[in-house]
Amino acid sequence: MQTFDVGDNAVYPGYGVVKVVSIETKEMLGTKTTFYNMQLVDTGLKIMIPTTNVKSAGLRPIISKSEASRVVGILKEKDIKIDNQTWNRRYREYMEKIKTGSVFEIAEVLRDLFLLKADKELSFGERKMLDSARSLLLKELTLATSQEELFKEEEVKAIFGITG
Repeated sequence: MQTFDVGDNAVYPGYGVVKVVSIETKEMLGTKTTFYNMQLVDTGLKIMIPTTNVKSAGLRPIISKSEASRVVGILKEKDIKIDNQTWNRRYREYMEKIKTGSVFEIAEVLRDLFLLKADKELSFGERKMLDSARSLLLKELTLATSQEELFKEEEVKAIFGITG
């Protein structure tokens, strides 16, 4: 079972990077339960997850530097076939990938939507999903690697909307 300490960063699928603020035990209905008190790094939203539910909640550590390199590799792939199904079916598929919490699946969604955007207008839902995937990945990647290293490639800068 994955454990975290106060001050650790982790990823909570669908929400993004969280920081473990405290660990506390509460008694509810005669049963003592230990919780991770976490705060979303981007918004400050507070979340409590029982330490016994870490796996089912999908809480995981920040990716390693080598995993971050794999993510950047996925983002740079241009030779991929994007499914030409209806936008709502594509949206559902992409949403399933994002819900897994896998940084690699989220990177695929971001890359696919970015490439699709170059060909045609994205639906409102797809634009929101592109922004969501971008923000979920950006925070974790900048924690896993240096920002200079991350943005040394023009195509990665373009995907994240970084200029200069």
